[in-house]
Amino acid sequence: MSTLTTPHIDVHRGGDRMKTRVSWLDSKHSFSFGEHYDPDNTHHGLLLVNNEDIVSPGQGFETHPHRDMEIVTWVLGGSLVHQDSLGHSGVIYPGLAQRMSAGTGILHSEKNDSWRLDHGSEHDQPVHFVQMWVVPDEPGSEPGYQQLEIDDELARGGLVTVASGLPRYRDRTAIAIASSHSALHVARLADSGETEQAIDLPDAPYLHLFVARGEVEMEGVGPLYASDAVRLTRSGGQRVTAHGPAEILVWEMHARLGSE
Repeated sequence: MSTLTTPHIDVHRGGDRMKTRVSWLDSKHSFSFGEHYDPDNTHHGLLLVNNEDIVSPGQGFETHPHRDMEIVTWVLGGSLVHQDSLGHSGVIYPGLAQRMSAGTGILHSEKNDSWRLDHGSEHDQPVHFVQMWVVPDEPGSEPGYQQLEIDDELARGGLVTVASGLPRYRDRTAIAIASSHSALHVARLADSGETEQAIDLPDAPYLHLFVARGEVEMEGVGPLYASDAVRLTRSGGQRVTAHGPAEILVWEMHARLGSE
């Protein structure tokens, strides 16, 4: 892992992202993923995957393996059923943060079929979520799982630490990730009738801001729309303002993968 010293801001528009579309899945990839490979776009900081997925009812990702990765899933709408080889089974919904540590190896599935767990009526709502992968400090750790209801903290406004391995956020309510150089913050802006709401980005060697919904304006950048992203290097402190309901996901990272 290494760091950079040159400040840089790079805007990536949602419409320019790589896409995977099949009958049941609409997936947009911020970085190289699967059959979509760009050697100049493999990661930012320690963030390797930032996939925005929409999955049709009754469909989803069948059981598949992961290894040596911290995987954080954030649902924007609908519900996602998680089941894994450690015996965890549950429904992820907006405001519930979820982390899976793949470690030495884990199998899991993700489907839009929550009625099969609660024996309720089949719904027709797609699930919309963002899945993010960051590199752990060390390979070969024990696989693990954690989820945490964080909706109340988000309702209070501001930038809320949702998942973190950074020691500075140890006392905050957040799910733990095995990456001591990374933290995910989420903000729901102007979501309670405010005409305008703003937050200031943290300072860090690497930041990744993703507009999950709505529209915001970032100091020094201008308007950003749903699915847009900004990668910042040796920067931070900029003000992000929403003039209507919006939600942003911000990764704060103090190291990067690889070397220059």
